[in-house]
Amino acid sequence: MPKRVLSGRVTSDKMDKTVTVLVDRRVMHPIYKKFIRRSKKYAAHDEANLCKVGDVVRIEECRPISKRKTWLVIERNGEALAGKAEGAVA
Repeated sequence: MPKRVLSGRVTSDKMDKTVTVLVDRRVMHPIYKKFIRRSKKYAAHDEANLCKVGDVVRIEECRPISKRKTWLVIERNGEALAGKAEGAVA
């Protein structure tokens, strides 16, 4: 089964090797047929601490790294990150 990939904006980088990513999506209301915005925050692993607040990142689903962290940052501002090729998390 392919891993899910989402894109969003970094809202917090205060943690070590972790960033908080806000992912916005548009869904159609089932009755009114109007598009509404839904958003959710994900904790993603950033091995090199490269991501800063405001960066646009792509995150990929991975094995659980901690209690809340099951996503891995694979791309930052359109550039692939170096640690993605291995896929390993120490």
